[in-house]
Amino acid sequence: MSKPVPERYQQLRTFAFGDGPPLADKLLELVVKGVKTATCSTEDEPNTSAPGERWVVLDGRGEPRCVIETTEISYRRFNDVDAAFAYDEGEGDRSLAYWRSAHRTYFGRLGRFSEDMMLMCERFRLIEVFGEVVPGDAGPDRQA
Repeated sequence: MSKPVPERYQQLRTFAFGDGPPLADKLLELVVKGVKTATCSTEDEPNTSAPGERWVVLDGRGEPRCVIETTEISYRRFNDVDAAFAYDEGEGDRSLAYWRSAHRTYFGRLGRFSEDMMLMCERFRLIEVFGEVVPGDAGPDRQA
């Protein structure tokens, strides 16, 4: 059972990583472990952020689990994402090849993929974790 969101964070916007509960839990687990310190989305994603903005991250059941703070935003095309950013996303073996494969699949599921699509690339830091985060059971094919 998660702890309630502390009052100081109750005004923050919320979101869950990925496109479903298993992926949300898997990516949240990577954030809490300090492995995932970056994410990306399509440039027209409604949940765009700005450096210094904080967010409450939800798990796959919609429960608040942690707070992150955006540290950097950049915009680049899918095929211009570099190995350093792929590594910071923290998924799979953290290689650029893995990142490209997983994100082709992810954005393809959303019907949004193209090699030259513009992405909002975000780096963030973990601020606080609420309660215990239970490891996710998503397989590697569900990462993005």
